Amino acid sequence: MSYQIELRHIKYFLAVAEELHFRKAAEKLFISQPGLSTQIKHLEDELGVVLFERNNRNVSLTKAGLYLKEELSLQLKGLSNIFTNAKLLHQGKKGELRIGYVGSAMQDVIPNLLLNFEKKHPNILFDLKELDNQKQIEDLLSFSLDVGFVRLERVPRALEIKTILKECFCLVLPENHSINKENFKSLAQFKEAPFILFNSKYSTSYYEKVMQIFDDCGFTPIVSHNTIHSDSIYKLVENNFGISIVPKSLAQKRGYKIKFIELDMLPQKTTLSVIWNKKNGNLILNDFLRLL
Repeated sequence: MSYQIELRHIKYFLAVAEELHFRKAAEKLFISQPGLSTQIKHLEDELGVVLFERNNRNVSLTKAGLYLKEELSLQLKGLSNIFTNAKLLHQGKKGELRIGYVGSAMQDVIPNLLLNFEKKHPNILFDLKELDNQKQIEDLLSFSLDVGFVRLERVPRALEIKTILKECFCLVLPENHSINKENFKSLAQFKEAPFILFNSKYSTSYYEKVMQIFDDCGFTPIVSHNTIHSDSIYKLVENNFGISIVPKSLAQKRGYKIKFIELDMLPQKTTLSVIWNKKNGNLILNDFLRLL
C-alpha cells in the first residue's frame, strides 16, 4: 500500500456511504459522478478492500465499508474540533465547550455554573444548545457535544452520568383557580381535570415518574395536550386548557397568570444529571467536571 489517501477521499467515501447513491453524493460534493466513482475505486485499491456492493439499482456498504464509515465519521469530527480549537486559540480564546441542556437546566443551574467557571477559566467560548435527552445522547456519542444536562437516570455505557440536582414536582394551576396552597389536599382533587404534560419523548424516565404519581393517587389522568416546552404548558394553563406538573426548577411565573403548589409530600422526585463521553479529550471539559 502506498498510502496516497487524502482527506478528500475520506469525504468522498463518507458522502457515498451516507447517501448510498453515487449521483446524489456527487451532486452534494459538486463533482461529476464518473469522477466520484473513480476516486472511490482509487480508495478501494489503496486499501485493498471493497467498500461498496454495487448493482444496477442499489449501492450498499460491505462490512468493511460500514466499519470505515463509523470510525472515519468519529475521527473526522475529532479533526474538525482540533481545527476549531486552533482558530479559537488564534483569536485569543482558550478553547470551546459545547453544552446541551433541557430547558429546566437553564433556569439556575447552568447560568450559575458558567459564572463560576468563567471566574477561574476566562476566555472560553460556550456553545449552548437546548436539546431533548435523546438528541443529547446521540450528539455526545458522536462527539458533537462535550457535556449534556438531562432528565435521565440511565445512559449508554460509553457515557458517564452524575446527578447534580434532586427536586420536588410542582402543580401548575391558572392564577384564579379555586384550589390554592391552603385548601390543597391531594392530586385526587383533580381526577376530572385535563392535564398538560411533557411529551414522553422529552424523557421516558421522567414521564414514567410522573405517571407513578398518578398511580399512587389512584387515578389515570385525562391528558389533553403533550408538549416539550414549558412555555407552551404555561400558556395553555393560563388559558384554562388544563393543569400541569413540572419540576420545581421550572416553577417561575415569567409573566404568565398561573400559580404553583409544591408537591413536597410526594415520594417521587425528579433529577437533573450531567452526562459526558468517557473518551472526550477536551481538556476544558475536565476543568468543567472538576467544578461540578
